[in-house]
Amino acid sequence: QVQLVESGGGLVQAGGSLRLSCAASGILFRFYGMAWYRQSPGKQRELVATITTSGATVHADSVKGRFTISRDNAKNTVYLQMNGLKPEDTAVYYCNVHISSTDFWGQGTQVTVSS
Repeated sequence: QVQLVESGGGLVQAGGSLRLSCAASGILFRFYGMAWYRQSPGKQRELVATITTSGATVHADSVKGRFTISRDNAKNTVYLQMNGLKPEDTAVYYCNVHISSTDFWGQGTQVTVSS
């Protein structure tokens, strides 16, 4: 079955960097676009970035210029490089793949940015 496992979250000071990873299994990874979402307490889950099978990317305005999504098809892994972190980036970050009208999610990884 489809499995997404995120890692790389943690506690970091404002201005710092983290790299999140999402390892996918149970799918032909190179044939699917991937996405990162995040959810803060009391807020709706929001789209952070997407990457197509050909590597084209889209980033939310709130993270543009600071975050970069990428993928390694040989490792079945999608990454989110986060630089210049701000306290408002604090959230649980989720990896996502959409297959045949179904959304699959990882368990999430907590990112906490202290001021």
